[in-house]
Amino acid sequence: MSDDLFAPKIPEEVANRRPLADRLRPKSLSEVTGQPHLTGEDGVLRRMIASGSLGSMIFWGPPGTGKTTVARLLSGEAGLAFEQISAIFSGVADLKKVFETARMRRMQGRQTLLFVDEIHRFNRAQQDSFLPVMEDGTVILVGATTENPSFELNAALLSRARVLTFRAHDEESLRELLERAEAAEEKPLPLNDDARASLIRMADGDGRAVLTLAEEVWRAARPGEIFDTPALTEIVQRRAPVYDKAQDGHYNLISALHKSVRGSDPDAALYYLARMFDAGEDPLYLGRRLVRMAVEDIGLADPQALVVCNAAKDAYDYLGSPEGELALAQACVYLATAPKSNAVYTAFKAATRAAKENGSLLPPKHILNAPTKLMRTEGYSDGYRYDHDEPDAFSGQDYFPEKMGRQVFYDPPERGFERDIRKRLEWWAKLRKERSGD
Repeated sequence: MSDDLFAPKIPEEVANRRPLADRLRPKSLSEVTGQPHLTGEDGVLRRMIASGSLGSMIFWGPPGTGKTTVARLLSGEAGLAFEQISAIFSGVADLKKVFETARMRRMQGRQTLLFVDEIHRFNRAQQDSFLPVMEDGTVILVGATTENPSFELNAALLSRARVLTFRAHDEESLRELLERAEAAEEKPLPLNDDARASLIRMADGDGRAVLTLAEEVWRAARPGEIFDTPALTEIVQRRAPVYDKAQDGHYNLISALHKSVRGSDPDAALYYLARMFDAGEDPLYLGRRLVRMAVEDIGLADPQALVVCNAAKDAYDYLGSPEGELALAQACVYLATAPKSNAVYTAFKAATRAAKENGSLLPPKHILNAPTKLMRTEGYSDGYRYDHDEPDAFSGQDYFPEKMGRQVFYDPPERGFERDIRKRLEWWAKLRKERSGD
């Protein structure tokens, strides 16, 4: 006998009372708001559907911008079976089941659109498992991520998928969502104009968030009550951000902070740091940016800069907010007052270009290990000189591929600790020249 017979009966009106964001989910691409460059009449996705050919894609954008909804609508409009998994809750066994189902479906003449939420959370090996089923057409992969795909996804996966950027909702599209909500609820939001504007800012570009906030307001309002901004803030326990983290205000302030540090102005740097704290910026995001400044703008001019920034991040983890914010402020001042150098940053970019241009060249044989007799007969490790056995612990050998010749990427300035590094490099260059007979 089925267990359903003993399950409690849920009143129909309760079962149908789904969250507002779910009830207002678009039924077609034309109903999607906030992404005209993708779903508008001349949008990329509309053109793909019109051509009758969908390829694998990565949807990149902040939360609440419609990535899941658009993927589901795409499958319907293209006549594809829809499968959805989350990288947070799925493993290799789940992927194998989905792939096998898709293969059986393909044998019956129907293709599968596989939507993978938070795809960046899969490790490299798991990401590689998608490659065969993408290549043979078993699935059309649509992965969703809030993180930069260039850093979080395999190059092989990215080369087989097109990255489409979802934008945070602007005020106009959030206002449109609120109007749809009012039409669905058949009543206006009990907010004055200022409070309505504050509600939109509180959503921070997240469509799902603005509808959730609207539901909270309706639940809290007594008959005939109209909320102003202070009352709204008290009800939803959230203050309007000073800037939208996904829009210009966010990038303007982080740019101002970075340039103040680079320009050795601790007072301006502290001011912008404080403004971002006050705006509700994630302190760990600011910690990550400080680490980036340490390696990009201070580098080896003061090697302790990176240590200080990592220690500040650990201190914030330990203390939390607001006490931990002082540790980040201390790191910010340290960076602003440290000697500046982008020599490592510049050298790494130059080395990266050289690696791309000369990626097929083999290292010289004398610096390669020779674990087998065959490799020894081929000259591997022949002539290698162990630096610790040489005078001054320096052999002066060449380590670049022979066809490249020696290259110079790193040019430390006469500032801070790099002044000492420069002296060492000049000394080794002198010894190299003497011992090579040049």
